[in-house]
Amino acid sequence: MPDLDPRLVALYDADNPDGPDHDFFRAVAAETGARSVIDLGCGTGLLTVTLAGTGRSVVGVDPSRTMLAAARARPGAEAVTWLLGDSSVLPPGSADLAVMSGNVAQHIGDPDWSRTLADLHRALRRGGTLVFESRNPAARAWRAWSAPERTTRSTADGPLEEWTEAEEVAPGVVELTAYNHFVRTGERIVETQLLHFRDRAALERDLGTAGFTVTAVHGDWQRGPVTDASAVLVVLAVAR
Repeated sequence: MPDLDPRLVALYDADNPDGPDHDFFRAVAAETGARSVIDLGCGTGLLTVTLAGTGRSVVGVDPSRTMLAAARARPGAEAVTWLLGDSSVLPPGSADLAVMSGNVAQHIGDPDWSRTLADLHRALRRGGTLVFESRNPAARAWRAWSAPERTTRSTADGPLEEWTEAEEVAPGVVELTAYNHFVRTGERIVETQLLHFRDRAALERDLGTAGFTVTAVHGDWQRGPVTDASAVLVVLAVAR
């Protein structure tokens, strides 16, 4: 992933606030009695710092220098070990819990996806838990993402005009393009990313190949069942 403009990183928490998803991840950390946690794709660290606590060690990993700079400046950041990179920077170890929040899993394409799961398996102890969410492809959420009409909001850098385009470029692969126009300076920042939509069967197969046993797949953050209308697939797996 290319690095991100600091002006857009500054908006990230407002666009992705603490909510039911973070509550779920914190609950899993408590339920599993995790004393060591990995937050892979930690972004600005909004969730990461809340996972840290007395007697619990937390490692936050992200490939963006600007995201990590924001994370390191966050109150409570001193309780977290921050690493720049992807799963390959994780040393083999005995972590109790690994988390991927914010649909991080969808930003990882093949063959990196298989490697990421293998890296996480090596970083977890036997019996350690991996938890993450991925959007449910059956809901086809990307159909609502193309928004040619432009919206404008106030930022510390002046008015920001925004719009998006989304297109399924291959089965289960969506190209999402976000346009950001800083009105005051006339600058336009265009971010394009590929998002990989994997169904439940594919996720369970890939996790099994990497040495995990899937223990639950929920259709929402309240642990409801998966249906075609479920927006997300919330996956819990244990390292064998």
